[in-house]
Amino acid sequence: RPEEALPVLEAYLALLRRSWSHDGRNILVAQNNVGICLSELKRHDEALVIQREIYSRRMARHGVSDENTILCGCNLCLALSQLELWDETKDLARKLLPAARRSLGADANLTLTLNHHLADALQLNPEATRDHLRLTQPIRASARPIFIPTGDDLLEAETIM
Repeated sequence: RPEEALPVLEAYLALLRRSWSHDGRNILVAQNNVGICLSELKRHDEALVIQREIYSRRMARHGVSDENTILCGCNLCLALSQLELWDETKDLARKLLPAARRSLGADANLTLTLNHHLADALQLNPEATRDHLRLTQPIRASARPIFIPTGDDLLEAETIM
């Protein structure tokens, strides 16, 4: 339950900052946990501030091609999307995609997720033009549907095979 977890996560983050200020990695992980919790509580403005800070620190320390930097950028795209900040989402996704393709490959989950964020930013923006909507078609086509059968679906899938 996020409402109960938030004070604990914030206290842990404060403890890390006070006692282990040299441990930047764990501080970023703790910050990310607070951001996720705030997002679950629908406090998206506060979560966005945290996600921006995390992404900025990762960029400064590790550069844009680092997998965890790309992951933080993906999280930031999600936070921007939740607040319907489509232009910022689009700009960030476009900035990260070349690095993700180079570092992780075009079919990597993070690369595909960034493609999805870009398509959403282009398609859901009320100011989208027909050209924007046309750009989303190849992005959506590149998405691979994932079907993991369970229960009755598994029996049906086995019967079909």
